[in-house]
Amino acid sequence: MQTLIRNRTIHLLLLAILLSSAGCFSLSHSAPPQQHYVLGASGPLELTAPPADRPVTDSARHLIGLRSPRLAEYLATPFIVVRHGSHQVEFSEYHRWGEDLGRAINRTVAVRLAALAPPHRIETAPWPAGTSLSFVIQLQILRFEGVARERSGNGEGEAHLLATWEILRPLDGAILGRGTTEVREGGWSVGDFDGLVRLLDAGLATLAGDLALSLDGAGTP
Repeated sequence: MQTLIRNRTIHLLLLAILLSSAGCFSLSHSAPPQQHYVLGASGPLELTAPPADRPVTDSARHLIGLRSPRLAEYLATPFIVVRHGSHQVEFSEYHRWGEDLGRAINRTVAVRLAALAPPHRIETAPWPAGTSLSFVIQLQILRFEGVARERSGNGEGEAHLLATWEILRPLDGAILGRGTTEVREGGWSVGDFDGLVRLLDAGLATLAGDLALSLDGAGTP
């Protein structure tokens, strides 16, 4: 008798576990699918054409090394970040970067910079040992996110890029140029992550433009 009761208890427990698992499985299927986004895939490169008065000659060519950018710690995540107010940030679980954000920023800036500064050749880190670089660029990304103006998370917002940068001489680490680039681009409909990525992409084009101007003034190492 006791064996029969024990077996029935075990069967009931197994049934409860199966029902619970089925409930979890159902919930997971009701969640929205994850969306993944990449930088550098949109926007006409004509916007980054070099100024007409900049000569393009073989003698002007330099090899520029673009180090891996330093990201603010909260940006080192696969989730796209949206800021609410001054201090609250939201990590968008279902809207994620399709690759490491630092590498994506580096690649996109390199492409834009190469279009703006054709006398130079751009190499992103890591570059082969023994590579002889004329300049090294170090980026620090402090803001790279959407900004929702209303706590509800709806309505109009903006894209915010804030970066500091240095152009260094690799032989002795001397700083040849430094600056800050900040782009706050309005017109973002909060929740439109494809639109947000396009605006952030455009911000990186502005950053590349600032770097190209500074390289013009850095002179020959």
